[in-house]
Amino acid sequence: MRRPLSFRFLLVAMSFTVTVILSGCRVGPAYQRPAVPTPPEYRGAATLADGMPTSMPATSLGDEKWWTVFDDPQLAELIRKGIAQNYDARIAAERVVQARAQLGITKADQGPTLGGAASISSQRYAKGEMGSNPDPVQMEFGRVGLTATWNLDFWGKYRMATEAERARLMGSEWARRAVIDSVISDIATAYFQLRTLDMHIEIAKETLASREESLKLTRVLESGGSDSMLDVREAEQLVFSVQAQITDLERQIEQQEDTLSTLLGESPHSIVRGASINRQPALPAIPAGLPSELLERRPDIRQAEAVMVAANAEIGVARSAYFPQISLTGSAGTDTNSLSRLFSGPSFVWNYGPSLSVPIFNAGKIRNNVRVSESQQRQATLAYQQTIGNAFRDVSKALVAYRKYRQYREQEEKIVESAADALHLSKVRYEHGQSSYLDVLTNDRAYLTAQLDLATAKGNELLSLVQLYDALGGGWKQ
Repeated sequence: MRRPLSFRFLLVAMSFTVTVILSGCRVGPAYQRPAVPTPPEYRGAATLADGMPTSMPATSLGDEKWWTVFDDPQLAELIRKGIAQNYDARIAAERVVQARAQLGITKADQGPTLGGAASISSQRYAKGEMGSNPDPVQMEFGRVGLTATWNLDFWGKYRMATEAERARLMGSEWARRAVIDSVISDIATAYFQLRTLDMHIEIAKETLASREESLKLTRVLESGGSDSMLDVREAEQLVFSVQAQITDLERQIEQQEDTLSTLLGESPHSIVRGASINRQPALPAIPAGLPSELLERRPDIRQAEAVMVAANAEIGVARSAYFPQISLTGSAGTDTNSLSRLFSGPSFVWNYGPSLSVPIFNAGKIRNNVRVSESQQRQATLAYQQTIGNAFRDVSKALVAYRKYRQYREQEEKIVESAADALHLSKVRYEHGQSSYLDVLTNDRAYLTAQLDLATAKGNELLSLVQLYDALGGGWKQ
């Protein structure tokens, strides 16, 4: 006996209600951020330039905008250009677009699918093949219909797969921000290295001018019999050595400009300079902030956590394979052997109903897939904890480096002051015949070395500031 249509609609409604109730089931573990021991303070963070301890400030250098930390308009312009044009940054942005599209693909599995199809065919039967009809027969067939399928997400398989893809999307976004952080750090580092080389060549050129004047004086004295040819040759060596040094510095400067141009996503070209090394800001003390805040500020830590969230959701996806998979399918359309009756009432056909698939035996495949997912989740957790440990190490190393480079620079300033005075005294003594020209040569070389060392020390102090800012998770906030 054929059931009335209203009864079939009741069955469909009941199936939908059961589906909604059971769709709340979840076989995967809920994500919980693992406990990570954090130190109460960074090593060396509560020390001022004079060595006196101070209370730890709540703010952090990592919270500052990069254009306020690097207060050089030309450097700021280079960084802005690098963020917009750097190839690594642009690739990272495209990976975010890809991850967002992948999320849409995975999320679509939670809903039903609807498709349509149409076909028309013509077939000719040979003479005598259609029963008593002795003549050839030609028949035309037509079919138009819609099909619908809905894989019911009883155990949360598709919801957890979507959760995993959403976490991967967040991970790609944090990876993009980490790339921006690196771009800012790399451009600032390359710029300060370039400005350090500029100071080196400036010192070398000033030294060359001074040595050329000394060489002229030595030649005059030698022609008058006051100096020997040995003094002239030694003065010439000083001039030639600094000329060679200038040539090598010019090579390094052009190569550094090429490196910086590549970071900007441009062909090699000369770089417009801003403030000199001497005019770059130097902070007497760095506010590092609370170590617990580093977990939220560092993009690499947030990226590692996103990977962990995705791995946790994949466990649920793997476990759902243990349970029955239920689908609702249906189709409706017209099917006739006469095109003239294709859209008439008698040609209308339809079917619908659920289907069930149950895993019975697969030689441990599902169990091992679950084990793989669980292992990947544990690996992601260990990688997350390792990333945090590396972050604390980076901050500690950068704090120590900045403090010690500052102290080193202060000592180098004293050495330059002493070397300049020694050179002046040696020249006075030589001009009065109280010492040999060898003393002048020795002190001249010492003074040049001290000046170059001081320029390097100032550059290293700025580079350590860049490293500290990067270690504290600064830069990606726009």
